[in-house]
Amino acid sequence: MRTLALLMATLLLAAGLASAPVQSRGLQREMKVGFIYISPIGEEGWSYAHDQARKLLSTMPGVRTSYVESVPEGPEAERIIRNMARKHYDVIFATSFGYMDFMLKVAEQHPDSTFMHCSGYKNAPNMSNYFGRIYQARYLTGLVAGSMTRSGAIGYVAAFPIPEAIRGINAFTLGVRAVNPKAEVRVVWTKSWYDPVMEKNAAKRLIKEGADVIAQHQDSSGPQEAAQEMGVYSIGYNTDMTRFAPRAHMTSAIWSWGPFYKEVVEQVRAGTWKNGSFWYGMETGVVDIAPYGPMIPQNVRELTDRAKADIKSGKLVVFTGPVKDQQGVERIPAGTVPPDKELLSMDWFVEGVNGTLD
Repeated sequence: MRTLALLMATLLLAAGLASAPVQSRGLQREMKVGFIYISPIGEEGWSYAHDQARKLLSTMPGVRTSYVESVPEGPEAERIIRNMARKHYDVIFATSFGYMDFMLKVAEQHPDSTFMHCSGYKNAPNMSNYFGRIYQARYLTGLVAGSMTRSGAIGYVAAFPIPEAIRGINAFTLGVRAVNPKAEVRVVWTKSWYDPVMEKNAAKRLIKEGADVIAQHQDSSGPQEAAQEMGVYSIGYNTDMTRFAPRAHMTSAIWSWGPFYKEVVEQVRAGTWKNGSFWYGMETGVVDIAPYGPMIPQNVRELTDRAKADIKSGKLVVFTGPVKDQQGVERIPAGTVPPDKELLSMDWFVEGVNGTLD
């Protein structure tokens, strides 16, 4: 009888476990999410903005995140991506353009992981590319810069002459010249995503040559600090850089990746994720501008806020023609808007840019 009772109890327990939800049995598999950054996380900039989103994912139940920072765009990136895939990471985010081909190679060899590449254009069945229309925010910061310059010369410290940076410089310049048609944007390339000393020195050189506003497509606050030290205004990038140059910083074009990353992880967990190319606009909240500095007058705030609302609603499309290039040749005819394919491969400067593409 004791044996029979023990057998019945065992069967009842097994039946109860079988009917219990997986989560209540503690058997839900933990999701592993990895991030690869081009620069140090630091306290501002591109990698910092992505890492704020990673921290948000870490608060999700059943999600564990990890990251590797300061990864060069080369074989080292492939090694790190592959290492995460071999450890069965569910989702891997690679957050720099130069990681694209390395991620694609690993993705083709590891079909059970989901790969997300930021700012590129290549896909695989288990790999998507994603970015935001930061050029919309660039246009708005151009309105601010064009309104605040007195010399008509605006310096722009940029990393590499790739379509992403060229497109941003062009949108910024269109904003500048919408309010200040004779102003010019002077571009200096550093050929580095993150080099605070080089970025700061490049900004100082532009200021010595007459620029009284400094903008940037760089990861550090070096250009902002140079502007404050030399008594001119500045426009930041990636994150709100006010605390690094409170007397100079007027606003920044900024990223907010958290909601998008959370959506991706939830889709992968639910089995609803699909690959594709995603380019999110200002209406989604992925891109925006930072709060205005105290030096910005009310009329400039109102002008920029109206333009922001028009971009969100679709009333204002940044690259609507006519748009001419540096040589005065019409590249975008009047009343037309170039398709995304052309914007994503942009390799020419608009009228008003003083700089070369090399």
